[in-house]
Amino acid sequence: MTSFMLAAGGYTALVDTFSATLCSLEYEGRPLVVAHTPGVANVDYRGVVCAPWPNRLADGQYRFGGRHYQVPVNEPEKATALHGLGVFRDWEVLSNSKSEVVLALRLGSDAGYPFSVRVEARYMVSRDGLRAEIRGVNEGQTAAPYGSCPHPYLVAGSGCVNDWTLELEADHYLSVSPQRMLPTALTPTAEGPFDFRSGRGIEQMPIDNAFTGVAASSRGRCIARLTACDGHGALLSWDPRAKWVQIYTGDHLRGNPRGGLAVEPMDCPPDAFNSGEDLVVLAPGVEHSLSWALEAF
Repeated sequence: MTSFMLAAGGYTALVDTFSATLCSLEYEGRPLVVAHTPGVANVDYRGVVCAPWPNRLADGQYRFGGRHYQVPVNEPEKATALHGLGVFRDWEVLSNSKSEVVLALRLGSDAGYPFSVRVEARYMVSRDGLRAEIRGVNEGQTAAPYGSCPHPYLVAGSGCVNDWTLELEADHYLSVSPQRMLPTALTPTAEGPFDFRSGRGIEQMPIDNAFTGVAASSRGRCIARLTACDGHGALLSWDPRAKWVQIYTGDHLRGNPRGGLAVEPMDCPPDAFNSGEDLVVLAPGVEHSLSWALEAF
């Protein structure tokens, strides 16, 4: 494991090669994410890169190309495979500088995912904030199922999630089963408890759901804006090609319940390896990228 401190324009970020983790991000000393200490067990998946699937895969099983595959179930209480195969592995350093680092992990050695996919994670800081990208490249001879997401827990300012306001212009969210947190139905957000289109306080509400139909801003990016009581906050934006975003209120954050709001732009929804919904299928030689950014305001 190796860590890199990046700095530019008042922003500082700490990136660790283990799970390609964004361990911290600050603007002029103000935290924008819940920090993770390198070398300590990351049971909350703080800042990791999730690939080749985001979120949960039911029973760790799926079919692709007429074949059945089984990957390890790492969330036994829900009988799911959570957050892909890139977590809890040390990534290779492709390049690094004072303000940028690029990491890579080659998949294909797992019996449940025998596809030769290289995943790269790029982090760069500048006066505009953090710019990041997850890139998957199929280096094999057969098509591969694929999806990814980052997993930062955003911090708006003082207080906790209960004190902050979320703005997210999404028109639907996925209802989930209470025991396994797997998708059950696509539900309109309009006038419901998860309608954050005009901005509203999160308060005591627990959220662990995927949202879709997110409207792009005038900048051509999807935006989640998290604001503290003093008007300052954190803004996460992403490429609209990633049609989903998971919002989680961090109710089970170890040592800091509801201390940050997970905002995870996703290529596809939970359990997409089974549903096929918005699943990325990488043909041989083809690449796919998910770009996202985080800045203070």
